[in-house]
Amino acid sequence: MTTAPATPLRLGTRRSALAMAQSGLIADAVRELTGRPVELVEITTYGDVSREQLAQIGGTGVFVSALREALLGGEIDFAVHSLKDLPTAEPEGLTLAAIPRREDPRDALIARDGLTFEQLPPGARIGTGSPRRAAQLNAWARSFGLDVETVPIRGNVGTRIGYVRSGELDAVVLAAAGLTRLGRIGEATEILDADHVLPAPGQGALAVECAADDAELTALLAGLDDPHTRAAVTAERSLLAALEAGCSAPVGALADLLGDGQVVTEMRLRGVVGTTDGSTLVQLSTTGPVPASPDQAADLGRELAAEMLAKGAAGLMGERAL
Repeated sequence: MTTAPATPLRLGTRRSALAMAQSGLIADAVRELTGRPVELVEITTYGDVSREQLAQIGGTGVFVSALREALLGGEIDFAVHSLKDLPTAEPEGLTLAAIPRREDPRDALIARDGLTFEQLPPGARIGTGSPRRAAQLNAWARSFGLDVETVPIRGNVGTRIGYVRSGELDAVVLAAAGLTRLGRIGEATEILDADHVLPAPGQGALAVECAADDAELTALLAGLDDPHTRAAVTAERSLLAALEAGCSAPVGALADLLGDGQVVTEMRLRGVVGTTDGSTLVQLSTTGPVPASPDQAADLGRELAAEMLAKGAAGLMGERAL
């Protein structure tokens, strides 16, 4: 007598090449972990069909809400998001079951003629849809006397790189993690040091979300969770939430786990807020023991946010939550 095949788990994903690549990685990991088949269910989100700049359409949640509605409606069993796209507030009825080990969180430059940022010519046109990147790139350029122009762009990874290949732009800045997952990291002409450009909170990490009342699936997916990554991104997202900023505000944050290579002993959290022209940046850091719980990680984020607000961060953010 043969046993009936296990019902496939339905994984909801956006349709972009990057989202499909990321979801494919998680689908493989879930198959390996559970022995169950996983099928991808493609869902179109508002952020995929709108042609407006992300900062204009709100940024926060535009790639996420359709996936969450499908989860709550029982059309899919779990969803995979880029963590940096997730609003910081936990939604009713859903749980963040796993945050797998993070890919390189930094930004990458793809420039013409193999140039690094400091080799760009005066007046170089750099494409980015991110106020956070624009603020820090402009400040960095100003620090060594280079005048650059940041040009707002949208589109998938291929479209953005195409602006450089066609000569329309001198360079674009993209997340290194996305390039890695698409097998295109070799096209980066420089990985941008976080001392110059802090990434978006949660950049490089994926979020695996499912219904909060599905205890069995939540427990299964928890096997993909990486505690160090969860602690780091919890601190970063807590800082973003405490600044009352959406994911399209010019806020960068990165939590590094520090140690001697064998044992992780401390966590350093760095944060930055700036005007998009780079004329003013508030950049601070704090170091503390490795958080023993998500609550302790969140506390670290809130403490640094309070220091940044005391230094004038609130006046530098265009988008404020009401």
